[in-house]
Amino acid sequence: MLHSAFFGELLGCLVLILLGGGVVAGVLLKQSKAENSGWMVITAGWGFAVMMAVFVAQAAGSPQADINPAVTLAKYLLGGVYHSFGEVLLLWIAQVIGCFLGAVLVWLSYYPHWQYTDNAHFKLMVFSTYPAMRHKGSNFVTELIATTLLIVFVGALISYGNQLPFANGSLPYVFGFAIWGIGLSLGGPTGYAINPARDLGPRIAHALLPIKGKGSSDWSYAWVPILAPLAGAVLGFVLIRVFMF
Repeated sequence: MLHSAFFGELLGCLVLILLGGGVVAGVLLKQSKAENSGWMVITAGWGFAVMMAVFVAQAAGSPQADINPAVTLAKYLLGGVYHSFGEVLLLWIAQVIGCFLGAVLVWLSYYPHWQYTDNAHFKLMVFSTYPAMRHKGSNFVTELIATTLLIVFVGALISYGNQLPFANGSLPYVFGFAIWGIGLSLGGPTGYAINPARDLGPRIAHALLPIKGKGSSDWSYAWVPILAPLAGAVLGFVLIRVFMF
């Protein structure tokens, strides 16, 4: 159990949120040394978070290192990796738990800073995505496009790797740059969840943790960063099948 796909996905997602949510906390929370350092820092931090999370997930027993329910779903649809939907559901549970635990560690890491931050939206954004302009239809489309692109990247790397294998250990770096690029180009409207567990697990943590002045966990928006990435996984699967293999 402690060296398995379940534990690997859980631990990888914990690292994903600890570093990814951590960089958002550093930029948004008051009296942090990284306060106001901007979107470039946030997107770079998320890119590094994905890179290190993949390494950790693989080392802990998950060779696929999906760390994202949308990626797991796309691989299931493509076939050859996961043989039952029950296996997919089990990994989804691990991913959500890992993201929840990572968010709790971010809260602890920045514990003294929450009381000095008056903006409830900033506090929520440390945990989950929050759109720059609230238009749920457009927000859904943005997340759909960004996640579809992520899945196409996965397919392209699989296809390219079959023809000219990457050097051992290089793929996590490639995925880190992919996440950085998606964030820079498409993250502005919604904060680019592109990962249902990345949003859901920390949003649950936000709802449960005793954070003074935290405000609403914004559950009325939560369906967008959950369903849009899953829809993007399906659309990405279709595009891979049509154009790649």
